[in-house]
Amino acid sequence: MSKGSLSCVGVGMTLGAHISPLAKSYITNADVLFIGVSDGIVERWLMEMHPEARSLQVYYQEGKSRQLTYKEMVNAMMEEVRKGRKVCGAFYGHPGVFALPPHKAIDCARSEGYAAVMVPGISAEDCLFADLGIDPGRVGCIHYEASQFIFYQRKVDPSAYLILWQIGIVGDNSLSKYSTGAEYRSILLDILSEDYSLEHSVILYEAPTLPIHAPRMEKITLKDLLNAELKLITTLVIPPSTGMIRNESVMRKIKALPI
Repeated sequence: MSKGSLSCVGVGMTLGAHISPLAKSYITNADVLFIGVSDGIVERWLMEMHPEARSLQVYYQEGKSRQLTYKEMVNAMMEEVRKGRKVCGAFYGHPGVFALPPHKAIDCARSEGYAAVMVPGISAEDCLFADLGIDPGRVGCIHYEASQFIFYQRKVDPSAYLILWQIGIVGDNSLSKYSTGAEYRSILLDILSEDYSLEHSVILYEAPTLPIHAPRMEKITLKDLLNAELKLITTLVIPPSTGMIRNESVMRKIKALPI
């Protein structure tokens, strides 16, 4: 009996357009394929790529902790690995970006002595930079998961882009909600108002999953976030509100260095 293995691959964000030849090879050569995407059309497309494909969406339930869901997903994949099978998990975007089960499954497989690999894909972050025309190297870019941002004392640099992921469930510490309301967002606004005017222009971004769809790039003021329509996939992009301040002390030290 052959020793099992695990690959977790990214299929990109947009159906058919972002998948790499390497990811496709792992999918088609696997003994069993687990699919971790929420869009039904994308799921059916992946189902057609493999005769033994199984959806991981069955583990999600309203009111059920996502921690339990993720554990069940990992267990499902590892059960097949332990049978000596080549297992592939196909996930949206990049399997290591805002996707806990691939990391957990790979760690588990390796700890038990199985070969495990992660194959990168085009993530929502990549699409965001392209669609919004943002070069993160120009003035800098800071990323936080929205709930983590308010649960902990995180620093804000108003001269850089601030990107808050999963804004639609900001403040959920139960890991069982699929949306949170204005009362949660008001806490976020209280924190952001320390560094930004509530009239500051921000962007609600959503990467398209189908080629016929356009990205959501909705400009609103920060105060309008309170009652904006938000989804699980919505990302809040806050452009800089101030310019970068030159560090004159460092520049003097550099100038004094021998040529």
